[in-house]
Amino acid sequence: MSKTVTLRLDDTVYRLFRGVAERENRPISNFIETAVLRFVQDHETVDEFEMAEIGANTGLNQSLKRGHEDAKHRRGSFV
Repeated sequence: MSKTVTLRLDDTVYRLFRGVAERENRPISNFIETAVLRFVQDHETVDEFEMAEIGANTGLNQSLKRGHEDAKHRRGSFV
């Protein structure tokens, strides 16, 4: 079910968002939702090049494995 969110925007920002939404022939709420979703997807996922760097980093992978084992055996604490 969709939720309603109140958002306070500066007049300049509102005019910018409204202008883009109008040029794309869609409601401002849809423009904001789409823009935020794109931002989250771009910043919350790892692309193939970053994944290759992670895979090649032996020290990082060893540290992750140790952390996984510690968590599995309930050693340490989460910060």
